[in-house]
Amino acid sequence: MATWQKIKLFYQGVLENGDKRTDGWLLVYSPVPITCIFLCYLLLIWTGPKLMEHRQPVNLKPVLIVYNFAMVCLSAYMFYEFTVSAWLANYSLLCQPVDYSHSPLAMRMAKVCWWFYFSKVIELSDTVFFILRKKNSQLTFLHVYHHGTMIFNWWAGVKYVAGGQSFLIGQINSLVHVVMYLYYGLAAVGHHMHKFLWWKRYLTSLQLLQFLIVTIHTTYNLFTDCDFPDSMNAVVFAYSLSLIALFSNFYYQSYLAKKAKKI
Repeated sequence: MATWQKIKLFYQGVLENGDKRTDGWLLVYSPVPITCIFLCYLLLIWTGPKLMEHRQPVNLKPVLIVYNFAMVCLSAYMFYEFTVSAWLANYSLLCQPVDYSHSPLAMRMAKVCWWFYFSKVIELSDTVFFILRKKNSQLTFLHVYHHGTMIFNWWAGVKYVAGGQSFLIGQINSLVHVVMYLYYGLAAVGHHMHKFLWWKRYLTSLQLLQFLIVTIHTTYNLFTDCDFPDSMNAVVFAYSLSLIALFSNFYYQSYLAKKAKKI
Protein backbone atom coordinates (compact mmCIF):
# COMPACT_ATOMS: atom_id res chain seq x y z
CA MET A 1 0.00 0.00 0.00
CA ALA A 2 1.34 3.42 -0.99
CA THR A 3 2.28 5.89 1.73
CA TRP A 4 -0.42 8.32 0.57
CA GLN A 5 -3.07 5.59 0.84
CA LYS A 6 -1.90 4.77 4.37
CA ILE A 7 -2.15 8.43 5.36
CA LYS A 8 -5.60 8.63 3.80
CA LEU A 9 -6.78 5.52 5.68
CA PHE A 10 -5.35 6.86 8.94
CA TYR A 11 -7.10 10.20 8.46
CA GLN A 12 -10.35 8.41 7.62
CA GLY A 13 -9.99 6.48 10.88
CA VAL A 14 -9.46 9.74 12.79
CA LEU A 15 -12.70 11.07 11.32
CA GLU A 16 -14.87 7.97 11.61
CA ASN A 17 -13.82 6.46 14.96
CA GLY A 18 -14.94 9.35 17.12
CA ASP A 19 -17.95 9.85 19.36
CA LYS A 20 -20.92 9.99 16.98
CA ARG A 21 -22.82 12.23 19.41
CA THR A 22 -20.30 15.06 19.04
CA ASP A 23 -19.36 14.70 15.36
CA GLY A 24 -21.78 17.39 14.22
CA TRP A 25 -20.69 19.94 16.83
CA LEU A 26 -18.61 23.00 15.99
CA LEU A 27 -14.86 22.31 15.47
CA VAL A 28 -15.13 18.62 16.36
CA TYR A 29 -15.52 16.26 13.37
CA SER A 30 -12.20 17.01 11.67
CA PRO A 31 -8.88 18.23 13.15
CA VAL A 32 -8.41 20.53 10.13
CA PRO A 33 -10.37 23.58 11.45
CA ILE A 34 -8.64 23.59 14.86
CA THR A 35 -5.27 23.06 13.15
CA CYS A 36 -5.96 26.11 10.96
CA ILE A 37 -6.81 28.13 14.08
CA PHE A 38 -3.56 26.97 15.68
CA LEU A 39 -1.50 27.94 12.61
CA CYS A 40 -3.14 31.38 12.55
CA TYR A 41 -2.32 31.64 16.26
CA LEU A 42 1.37 30.93 15.60
CA LEU A 43 1.37 33.38 12.70
CA LEU A 44 -0.11 36.04 14.97
CA ILE A 45 2.58 35.44 17.60
CA TRP A 46 5.28 35.78 14.93
CA THR A 47 3.89 38.83 13.08
CA GLY A 48 1.93 40.61 15.83
CA PRO A 49 4.84 42.04 17.83
CA LYS A 50 6.50 43.17 14.59
CA LEU A 51 3.35 44.99 13.46
CA MET A 52 3.03 46.65 16.87
CA GLU A 53 6.72 47.57 17.14
CA HIS A 54 6.29 51.21 16.02
CA ARG A 55 2.77 51.64 17.32
CA GLN A 56 1.45 52.73 20.69
CA PRO A 57 -0.04 50.05 22.97
CA VAL A 58 -3.79 49.74 22.50
CA ASN A 59 -5.90 50.76 25.51
CA LEU A 60 -8.03 47.69 26.10
CA LYS A 61 -9.17 48.40 29.65
CA PRO A 62 -12.95 48.19 28.99
CA VAL A 63 -12.47 45.12 26.78
CA LEU A 64 -10.28 43.37 29.36
CA ILE A 65 -12.73 44.03 32.19
CA VAL A 66 -15.66 42.61 30.20
CA TYR A 67 -13.61 39.70 28.83
CA ASN A 68 -12.13 38.60 32.14
CA PHE A 69 -15.37 38.75 34.09
CA ALA A 70 -17.19 37.00 31.24
CA MET A 71 -14.60 34.23 31.50
CA VAL A 72 -15.22 34.08 35.25
CA CYS A 73 -18.92 33.48 34.52
CA LEU A 74 -18.23 30.90 31.81
CA SER A 75 -15.75 29.05 34.03
CA ALA A 76 -18.21 29.06 36.94
CA TYR A 77 -20.94 27.72 34.66
CA MET A 78 -18.68 24.91 33.42
CA PHE A 79 -17.58 24.01 36.96
CA TYR A 80 -21.23 23.80 37.97
CA GLU A 81 -22.16 21.65 34.97
CA PHE A 82 -19.21 19.28 35.44
CA THR A 83 -19.98 18.90 39.13
CA VAL A 84 -23.74 18.46 38.86
CA SER A 85 -23.59 16.17 35.82
CA ALA A 86 -21.01 13.93 37.52
CA TRP A 87 -22.94 13.93 40.80
CA LEU A 88 -26.29 13.05 39.24
CA ALA A 89 -24.70 10.31 37.12
CA ASN A 90 -22.94 8.83 40.19
CA TYR A 91 -19.50 9.28 38.67
CA SER A 92 -16.58 7.50 40.30
CA LEU A 93 -13.42 9.49 41.07
CA LEU A 94 -11.35 6.32 40.73
CA CYS A 95 -12.60 4.88 37.44
CA GLN A 96 -15.27 6.33 35.19
CA PRO A 97 -15.82 5.00 31.65
CA VAL A 98 -17.45 7.25 29.06
CA ASP A 99 -21.21 6.90 28.70
CA TYR A 100 -21.71 7.08 24.93
CA SER A 101 -25.49 6.90 25.17
CA HIS A 102 -27.90 9.70 24.31
CA SER A 103 -29.34 9.80 27.83
CA PRO A 104 -29.96 13.32 29.19
CA LEU A 105 -27.11 13.07 31.74
CA ALA A 106 -24.62 11.63 29.24
CA MET A 107 -25.46 14.39 26.75
CA ARG A 108 -25.26 17.03 29.48
CA MET A 109 -21.73 15.90 30.32
CA ALA A 110 -20.74 15.77 26.63
CA LYS A 111 -22.05 19.31 26.10
CA VAL A 112 -20.08 20.80 28.99
CA CYS A 113 -16.98 19.00 27.67
CA TRP A 114 -17.57 20.79 24.36
CA TRP A 115 -17.99 24.14 26.11
CA PHE A 116 -14.73 23.52 27.94
CA TYR A 117 -13.01 22.77 24.63
CA PHE A 118 -14.47 25.89 23.03
CA SER A 119 -13.41 27.98 26.04
CA LYS A 120 -9.82 27.02 25.22
CA VAL A 121 -10.29 28.48 21.75
CA ILE A 122 -11.68 31.66 23.31
CA GLU A 123 -8.68 31.83 25.66
CA LEU A 124 -6.35 32.30 22.69
CA SER A 125 -7.59 35.89 22.99
CA ASP A 126 -5.27 36.23 26.02
CA THR A 127 -2.34 36.20 23.60
CA VAL A 128 -3.98 38.69 21.25
CA PHE A 129 -4.45 41.12 24.13
CA PHE A 130 -0.80 40.78 25.19
CA ILE A 131 0.31 41.63 21.66
CA LEU A 132 -2.02 44.62 21.27
CA ARG A 133 -0.90 45.96 24.65
CA LYS A 134 2.77 45.32 23.74
CA LYS A 135 3.20 43.01 26.73
CA ASN A 136 5.61 40.87 24.74
CA SER A 137 7.40 39.66 27.86
CA GLN A 138 4.24 37.67 28.60
CA LEU A 139 4.60 35.71 25.36
CA THR A 140 6.69 33.04 27.05
CA PHE A 141 7.13 29.44 25.96
CA LEU A 142 4.90 28.41 28.87
CA HIS A 143 2.10 30.72 27.72
CA VAL A 144 2.21 29.67 24.06
CA TYR A 145 2.71 25.97 24.83
CA HIS A 146 -0.16 25.85 27.31
CA HIS A 147 -2.63 27.76 25.15
CA GLY A 148 -1.62 26.08 21.90
CA THR A 149 -1.73 22.50 23.16
CA MET A 150 -4.93 22.69 25.21
CA ILE A 151 -7.03 23.20 22.08
CA PHE A 152 -5.70 19.96 20.60
CA ASN A 153 -5.98 18.01 23.84
CA TRP A 154 -9.60 18.95 24.21
CA TRP A 155 -10.40 18.50 20.54
CA ALA A 156 -9.35 14.87 21.08
CA GLY A 157 -11.25 14.79 24.37
CA VAL A 158 -14.56 15.89 22.84
CA LYS A 159 -13.98 13.89 19.65
CA TYR A 160 -13.33 10.56 21.40
CA VAL A 161 -14.03 10.71 25.16
CA ALA A 162 -16.67 13.35 25.90
CA GLY A 163 -17.24 12.38 29.51
CA GLY A 164 -15.92 9.70 31.82
CA GLN A 165 -12.51 10.34 33.34
CA SER A 166 -12.20 13.58 31.35
CA PHE A 167 -14.67 15.34 33.62
CA LEU A 168 -12.20 15.76 36.50
CA ILE A 169 -9.72 17.74 34.38
CA GLY A 170 -12.43 20.10 33.16
CA GLN A 171 -13.96 20.44 36.60
CA ILE A 172 -10.73 21.34 38.40
CA ASN A 173 -9.47 23.59 35.61
CA SER A 174 -12.77 25.47 35.45
CA LEU A 175 -12.58 26.17 39.19
CA VAL A 176 -8.98 27.37 38.88
CA HIS A 177 -9.96 29.62 35.98
CA VAL A 178 -12.74 31.22 38.04
CA VAL A 179 -10.01 32.37 40.43
CA MET A 180 -7.50 33.19 37.68
CA TYR A 181 -9.82 35.34 35.56
CA LEU A 182 -11.15 37.01 38.69
CA TYR A 183 -7.57 38.04 39.45
CA TYR A 184 -7.04 39.35 35.90
CA GLY A 185 -10.41 41.10 35.93
CA LEU A 186 -9.61 42.93 39.15
CA ALA A 187 -6.13 43.82 37.83
CA ALA A 188 -7.74 45.28 34.69
CA VAL A 189 -9.97 47.59 36.76
CA GLY A 190 -7.00 49.79 37.64
CA HIS A 191 -3.87 50.29 39.73
CA HIS A 192 -5.92 51.07 42.82
CA MET A 193 -6.91 47.39 42.89
CA HIS A 194 -3.34 46.09 42.95
CA LYS A 195 -3.07 46.35 46.73
CA PHE A 196 -5.79 43.69 46.92
CA LEU A 197 -3.97 41.34 44.53
CA TRP A 198 -1.23 40.12 46.84
CA TRP A 199 -2.34 36.52 46.28
CA LYS A 200 -0.91 35.97 42.77
CA ARG A 201 1.70 33.60 44.20
CA TYR A 202 -1.06 31.44 45.65
CA LEU A 203 -2.82 31.41 42.28
CA THR A 204 0.27 29.82 40.74
CA SER A 205 0.33 27.34 43.64
CA LEU A 206 -3.31 26.51 42.89
CA GLN A 207 -2.45 25.88 39.25
CA LEU A 208 0.37 23.55 40.27
CA LEU A 209 -1.94 21.72 42.65
CA GLN A 210 -4.44 21.00 39.87
CA PHE A 211 -1.71 19.45 37.69
CA LEU A 212 -0.55 17.35 40.62
CA ILE A 213 -4.09 16.06 41.26
CA VAL A 214 -4.60 15.25 37.57
CA THR A 215 -1.23 13.44 37.44
CA ILE A 216 -2.04 11.31 40.50
CA HIS A 217 -5.54 10.57 39.20
CA THR A 218 -4.25 9.58 35.76
CA THR A 219 -1.38 7.49 37.16
CA TYR A 220 -3.86 5.48 39.22
CA ASN A 221 -5.95 4.78 36.13
CA LEU A 222 -2.94 3.73 34.06
CA PHE A 223 -2.28 0.88 36.48
CA THR A 224 -5.83 -0.28 37.14
CA ASP A 225 -8.33 -2.14 35.02
CA CYS A 226 -10.51 0.79 34.00
CA ASP A 227 -12.58 0.92 30.82
CA PHE A 228 -11.09 4.22 29.67
CA PRO A 229 -8.51 4.44 26.84
CA ASP A 230 -4.97 4.02 28.17
CA SER A 231 -3.75 6.09 25.24
CA MET A 232 -5.72 9.08 26.57
CA ASN A 233 -4.45 8.49 30.09
CA ALA A 234 -0.87 8.32 28.83
CA VAL A 235 -1.22 11.62 26.95
CA VAL A 236 -2.76 13.34 29.98
CA PHE A 237 -0.03 11.92 32.24
CA ALA A 238 2.81 13.17 30.01
CA TYR A 239 1.13 16.53 29.47
CA SER A 240 0.53 17.06 33.19
CA LEU A 241 4.17 16.32 33.96
CA SER A 242 5.27 18.87 31.35
CA LEU A 243 3.02 21.51 32.93
CA ILE A 244 4.27 20.71 36.43
CA ALA A 245 7.84 21.23 35.19
CA LEU A 246 7.03 24.49 33.38
CA PHE A 247 4.87 26.00 36.12
CA SER A 248 7.38 24.97 38.80
CA ASN A 249 10.08 26.81 36.88
CA PHE A 250 7.78 29.83 36.55
CA TYR A 251 7.07 29.73 40.29
CA TYR A 252 10.77 29.54 41.11
CA GLN A 253 11.77 32.35 38.73
CA SER A 254 8.87 34.62 39.71
CA TYR A 255 8.87 34.22 43.48
CA LEU A 256 11.79 32.30 44.95
CA ALA A 257 14.62 33.61 42.74
CA LYS A 258 13.42 37.24 43.06
CA LYS A 259 13.16 36.88 46.83
CA ALA A 260 16.70 35.50 46.98
CA LYS A 261 18.01 38.45 44.95
CA LYS A 262 16.40 40.93 47.36
CA ILE A 263 18.13 39.25 50.27
